[in-house]
Amino acid sequence: MERMLATPADAEIILKLYELRTEPVMRQARAWMTGEFWPATVDEFFAVAGNPADPHNPWFRQVVTYWEMAAALVLHGAVSADMFVDCNGEGFFLLAKFAHLLEGIRERNPGFLVKTSEVVQRFSAAAARYETVLKNLEARRKGLQPATAAAR
Repeated sequence: MERMLATPADAEIILKLYELRTEPVMRQARAWMTGEFWPATVDEFFAVAGNPADPHNPWFRQVVTYWEMAAALVLHGAVSADMFVDCNGEGFFLLAKFAHLLEGIRERNPGFLVKTSEVVQRFSAAAARYETVLKNLEARRKGLQPATAAAR
């Protein structure tokens, strides 16, 4: 499939998305979500995601809703899918990070990362990026000891 050229408006949206990611609280939330939150089970996932009393719950919600919003921009044609995939990987990382739990998560929360999943299903560049990230994460997860994986 031939790639469509992005427009200046696409570039503005990509730059705005980047700017929003650099907001201080969002940086903290993203650092926690990508680096520290490694649930090994669906129950560990929902201990944070489904518990408003958990101090990390707002960070979890902030990061997930940010990436779902960004994916929705792609799905609704507000930004070039190719440009989005070229400039953003974290949403695909999150989908891959929770892939081993996704079925169980969606039993309790059917809307979890559905926009990001749809981007992966609809756009070959997104699918390729996701598959690469998924393979890397699976290799990383295999290298973790069970106790370490649960603690992360």
